[in-house]
Amino acid sequence: MTDLPDDQDAASIEIANRLFFRFFQAANTLHTKGTQALDEFGVTTQQWSVLGALSRPQVKDGMSVGELTRYLLVSRQNLSGLLTRLERDGLIERATSTEDRRSRKVKLSAKGEELWVALAKPIHDFYDGALKGFSFDDRLQFIHYVSLLQRNMAKHQNR
Repeated sequence: MTDLPDDQDAASIEIANRLFFRFFQAANTLHTKGTQALDEFGVTTQQWSVLGALSRPQVKDGMSVGELTRYLLVSRQNLSGLLTRLERDGLIERATSTEDRRSRKVKLSAKGEELWVALAKPIHDFYDGALKGFSFDDRLQFIHYVSLLQRNMAKHQNR
């Protein structure tokens, strides 16, 4: 058996295992059930995340690929193929940045904006079903705790 810090006992290890296993299950459920909610539109959950990131009013003029990778917490390599497919389908555009002519930005095309509007109801319905039983305050606290967990995991990775 490995040596554990004094403040960790079998019960706390079991709780941590259960918690992370539940996150794993939730991520898998989001992938399968989220995809089912979007099937009629031919959109995957990965495409949904990119379209959602680009639909925010503060990035109406687009984001660099680097900004998008940092926002979505994905690698440039994983994002590259996804952006190529979205561009091929006419849902995004890549354009030269107005701030720096050497830089390119990714933004929703008119077709992408129309698709995002069409996705609003099924996404909202999915969110409502997934968050059933959560009060407004529960949802805010959940955001806080998931954000804290994500920050802690990111720091742990860099050790």
